[in-house]
Amino acid sequence: MTRNPLEQSRSAVKEAVHAAVIAANIVSSEEVPEVVLEVPKDKAHGDLATNIAMQLTRIAKKNPRQIAEDIIANLDLKQGDIEHAEIAGPGFINFTLNKSYLYPVIQVVAEQGENYGRIEHGKGEKVEVEFVSANPTGSLHLGHARGAAFGDALCNIFDFAGYQVTREYYINDAGNQVSNLSSSIEARYLQELGQDAAMPEDGYHGADIKGFAKELVAQEGDRLLSQSPGERAAFFRQYGLEKELQKIQRDLEAFRVKFDIWFSETSLYETGQVLDALDELRERGEVYELDGATWLRTTAYGDDKDRVLIKNDGTYTYLTPDIAYHKDKYGRGYDKMINIWGADHHGYIPRMKAAMQGLGNDPEKLVVLIAQMVSLFQDGEKVKMSKRTGKAVTMEDLMAEVGVDAIRYFFTMRSIDSHLDFDMDLAISTSNENPVFYVQYAHARICSIYRQAEEQGIQLPELSAIDYSLLTSEHEYNLLHKMGELPQEVALAAENYAPHRLIRYVYELASMMHSYYKAERTLTDNEAQTAARLALLGSVRTVIVNVLRLVGVSAPERM
Repeated sequence: MTRNPLEQSRSAVKEAVHAAVIAANIVSSEEVPEVVLEVPKDKAHGDLATNIAMQLTRIAKKNPRQIAEDIIANLDLKQGDIEHAEIAGPGFINFTLNKSYLYPVIQVVAEQGENYGRIEHGKGEKVEVEFVSANPTGSLHLGHARGAAFGDALCNIFDFAGYQVTREYYINDAGNQVSNLSSSIEARYLQELGQDAAMPEDGYHGADIKGFAKELVAQEGDRLLSQSPGERAAFFRQYGLEKELQKIQRDLEAFRVKFDIWFSETSLYETGQVLDALDELRERGEVYELDGATWLRTTAYGDDKDRVLIKNDGTYTYLTPDIAYHKDKYGRGYDKMINIWGADHHGYIPRMKAAMQGLGNDPEKLVVLIAQMVSLFQDGEKVKMSKRTGKAVTMEDLMAEVGVDAIRYFFTMRSIDSHLDFDMDLAISTSNENPVFYVQYAHARICSIYRQAEEQGIQLPELSAIDYSLLTSEHEYNLLHKMGELPQEVALAAENYAPHRLIRYVYELASMMHSYYKAERTLTDNEAQTAARLALLGSVRTVIVNVLRLVGVSAPERM
């Protein structure tokens, strides 16, 4: 893949500085430290800066400003595409580059198209990301929606950054919640047949359960009454799980989220993996018996207290099958496993890492990210119930109310570990205050300019034939530089599990595009200048589409 022009420029400046240090006889070539370049916060201080003179002070036994002067005196400006270099403060060297180094960005974006920004940073590392994993007993709520938006964006970024990614959903299809689902459907089925049946104490009272009962009566009539209680419970359990999972899958697909693996908790029992995990922990001396219960020595690995695996009534705690599940993950050979859990799971992290360590696994391979809560606001007030259903707002309700684009954008624009206030009125407004509209409108504006060019019979020449030296305004340099930053932003977003970095990036790019639109006309009487500006905007359009795709947001051509 073609090297990024910004990276090429930095490498050229580093090489020029390294050569200047040697040419000035400041130190021997073996003693030259790595040249570190930074972007000055103030644009007036140039494009790049280095503190190499200060790094050399101790070795050269000279004043850093004197060293900086010697470096500049021996600097080959042409080699680094440097316009001029100057000393600042105690010995920093600031470089202003010849802006022509930015022009190849347009060609690179055009050549790579939808792959522009794709990098090999991950070097094929295998990463598994488990997210959403809601109990299959009802609708997905706002916390699930945030986990879905973040998790899918993170997986897209990992893939774009050169990792091998597996998206996984853990189906909690064993335990009390599924028994309650089965009992709830059975009670509604019997009621639908005119029988007096009480709902279980912890039953599910949603409209979907009543709907399932009506469907069953229509399909099966009273046939199920002839089955034994055990057979009937198993039937309702399987029926309910399939129906609830279908709904979850349907909602996630509408939300543009798909999974590679749907892992069943029940399968851990069927394949004996829960017993295997317990046996291995026993063999390793990590468990003990106390008060009729079986305990795991998690305090040996930093947890605040030991944890129960088998209660004194013989039943497992939630932790036990979860340990078997994570043991299975480790056995698949991933380099990293990332869990995205809800805010109420924070205390669960130390015990799970301790359990993995107890099984002889590297706990650092398991990364747990906590998704903080979402609060909805409408008309300036907090929304607790859906106007449509009178119940708690679900992901499906929110998609119907504000659309997928707004949710995917807003739910990804903040760090996952910070609380999110979602203003529903802002999310559907067609104003510049609405960030998703603002970014999408930048794309639509460029599409409109291209349509106007086509209507006027303007044809874009081959990119290699365009005179990019006609792009001389600060707005144009800003756009070129920002586009050139994308590969580095993708790397940082992947490294730091930070999709919100790309939301900020695309917003800044859109803002620059809108400023450029107001300041300069694209379609001018100067044919060569028009071609250069169209090529520039074509690249901006590609970059906006690429970034929005990574965070699961569409890029409309008309708005």
